[in-house]
Amino acid sequence: MTEIDAKIDALVPAWLYLPDIAEMLDIEVTKVRQLVKEGQLLAVRRGENRSLQVPAAFIDGDKIVKGLPGLLTVLRDDRFTDAEILEWLFTADDTLPGTPVQALSENRGTEVKRRAQALAL
Repeated sequence: MTEIDAKIDALVPAWLYLPDIAEMLDIEVTKVRQLVKEGQLLAVRRGENRSLQVPAAFIDGDKIVKGLPGLLTVLRDDRFTDAEILEWLFTADDTLPGTPVQALSENRGTEVKRRAQALAL
């Protein structure tokens, strides 16, 4: 798991602890850890006790935001670090408009994934 710097931490408006995610998704905390390990969620160590946390924007009610796991795979295949992925997802892009993570949550994932694939070119 990655620790992030203050710049990236400031980009992400809200964070969730793994037990909170487990409750929201109605699964065990061990399953949330498995989702992180499998790359379906991205968690970083932050805060005073360096606890694992996930951006709240990655969870939509009782499920992971549609398209997020595939997008994370594309970015990791392009050799993005977790910190770089967070920076890209939470940095505003006037041509989208908004941030890539906002576009994902608004069901505009195809465009976000296309842009992520273009980063590798």
